[in-house]
Amino acid sequence: MGFFQKIIDGLKKTKQRIGFKLNELFKRGIFNDDFYDELEFILLSADIGEDTTIDIIETLRERMTEDNISDPKKANEYLKEVMLEILGDEHLELNPPTVITVVGVNGVGKTTTIGKLANIFIKKGKSVVVAAADTFRAAASEQLEVWADRAKVRIIKHEEGSDPAAVVFDALSSAKSRKTDVVLVDTAGRLHNKKNLMEELKKINRVVERECPNAQRINLIVLDATTGQNALSQVDVFNEAIDLDGIVLTKLDGTAKGGVVLAIKHDMDIPVYFVGVGEGIDDLMEFDAESYIEGII
Repeated sequence: MGFFQKIIDGLKKTKQRIGFKLNELFKRGIFNDDFYDELEFILLSADIGEDTTIDIIETLRERMTEDNISDPKKANEYLKEVMLEILGDEHLELNPPTVITVVGVNGVGKTTTIGKLANIFIKKGKSVVVAAADTFRAAASEQLEVWADRAKVRIIKHEEGSDPAAVVFDALSSAKSRKTDVVLVDTAGRLHNKKNLMEELKKINRVVERECPNAQRINLIVLDATTGQNALSQVDVFNEAIDLDGIVLTKLDGTAKGGVVLAIKHDMDIPVYFVGVGEGIDDLMEFDAESYIEGII
């Protein structure tokens, strides 16, 4: 099954929430104040967010008025264009050697995401090593080892409670000696002690900068799509600790809040690079904006 069909299937719950309502609304062909009020309500119901929704509606109203649009199909296409402009067309480009630090709170699917990312990169012909630097959560490295085995990549781990930066150091040393293309770094997901989290991430960063000063650096945050707008506060916290480059959105198939993708890009200006649409190792997909928009409207 290709990406387009998987993303369509994964967004069924979101489409059920807003797609039918949008279709009925546009079919009326009456684009007055009541139309835009109802459109606002529909978009908010999919967790697109207040600021993003207002911007979408203002832009859509301006363009449709300017072009004197009265055809429902044309109006629908205008809505898609406005949404696509928000999402942009950014994709993750690897220029090895690459160090990817993966952050996110516990429970979002961070460990499984790392295994799935490793699988994606292996299929692209890259060599990968995983650093099990979440030494805080019990059995985190064992869980990561299972996914590393599935993806057929090496894993560097220490005992529970070890210094995460030491794990990263060993992984980078291994990567340099074997000329490995990509190092995937797992990190602790706790937020209750923000200061410790930040210090830990900064220490890991210092190790990477010292050991691999010329490596491509990518910082990804894993978010659970089912949390909707609450995901934005997680981006804020981790962005303070580590400048985020992109987002992996998991569990998109399990929520009617798929519109949060638009809110994240609009409010945070951080692209969604990957989306999870299932539990299998091949169910993490590179994000495609056009397929996503087709999947929700």
